[in-house]
Amino acid sequence: SGCNRSCKSFQMTLVKTSILSFIATAIKMISVLAITKAVAIYVGPVGLALVGQFQNFSQLVMTVAQGAINSGVTKYTAEYGKDDKRISILFSTASKISFFSSLVVGAGIVIFSQYASLYFLKSEDYSYIFVIFGFTIVLFVINNLLLSILNGLKEIKTWVMINIIQSIYSLIFTTLLIVWLGLDGALIALVTNQSVILLIVLWMLRNHPIIKAENFKEKFNTPEAKKLAGFAAMAITSALTVPVSHLIVRNYIGETLSWEDAGYWQAIWYISAMYLMVVTTTLSVYYLPKLSEITDNAELRKELWQGYKIIMPIVIAMSVGIFVLKDFTIWLLFTEEFIPIRQLFLWQLVGDVFKISAWLLAYLMIAKAMTKVFIITEIAFNFNFVLLSIWSVDQFGLVGMSYAFAVNYAVYLVVMVFVTKKAWLD
Repeated sequence: SGCNRSCKSFQMTLVKTSILSFIATAIKMISVLAITKAVAIYVGPVGLALVGQFQNFSQLVMTVAQGAINSGVTKYTAEYGKDDKRISILFSTASKISFFSSLVVGAGIVIFSQYASLYFLKSEDYSYIFVIFGFTIVLFVINNLLLSILNGLKEIKTWVMINIIQSIYSLIFTTLLIVWLGLDGALIALVTNQSVILLIVLWMLRNHPIIKAENFKEKFNTPEAKKLAGFAAMAITSALTVPVSHLIVRNYIGETLSWEDAGYWQAIWYISAMYLMVVTTTLSVYYLPKLSEITDNAELRKELWQGYKIIMPIVIAMSVGIFVLKDFTIWLLFTEEFIPIRQLFLWQLVGDVFKISAWLLAYLMIAKAMTKVFIITEIAFNFNFVLLSIWSVDQFGLVGMSYAFAVNYAVYLVVMVFVTKKAWLD
């Protein structure tokens, strides 16, 4: 059989988590696609661009407003376990960090609302959107903190249910506001969705044995805060390096080749992100808390091996399927104008396989709080991606972008084997 009882239990749990994550992710994808379509129909391309601008702004701001500690909360919740006395210290300290950070960030958004509106949305007319966001961001932060705790407790069914409710509510609420108010409605929906969702989450957790008021009343604990600070550094590094590297690369393609080519690259990146969302969601929901609670190298090695046996065949199958159906994929998601992206599929999909292979090991850096190594590799490989992209575009044109992506993640995989081997080798 080659697999003992614990191994089979692992497989069933991972498969079950993957299926639940797939359901939640599929509903989220449908919701996002439908909302994007509604924006395109009722607001037009300019409105779609402005919505994208605001989403980029809100993603960065949300990371800072949360204190960038949510991965740490998930890791230590899983590590401490449900009955550990440190749980209440963790929850209390994390909630104080998040609450204080969200108040500071929210106040900043309100104060600079006119400037932010002019810079991101090209008009001061939308400053009221930023004011609303400033006042409601604390609700977003509380909601995400609770979801991080649920993830650490490995209560996947509840986590998935909340995400499904959130996606369905967002679809209905956002679409109605877009139809009624156009661009204003889309922006209002973006800054108020989770305010309502939080009420639903609090109701669903009203009788929870662990997530209860008394576990959030301990005094601020400095040692616990210092442990979470390492995760804040990692989260902020990712929040800055990834979008900045993409911005540099996109601008270089636009100025060196054409902005149409920059759009083609964005399209192939969008395809990768969409179909890999199922896997990446499973990694964050299952893998991070699972790896965090393991202290024995042999057991950790077994978990990693089983992960590769289960996850990688799925990734390879999806990649092959996308490649075979690339023309259908272009037709389904885009228009005939995007036919030139056919040349990007092969090495982009090969790069996706390398990427997930590397991420299975890279999650060890988060699970084991390898802060310095994570920050160094994150900065180095985003910088390397920029350099490879510029050189490849100069040498091969647009198709060079897919070469750069595949090579960067192939090297990243090799580096991950070496930097994490102490955690899983005897």
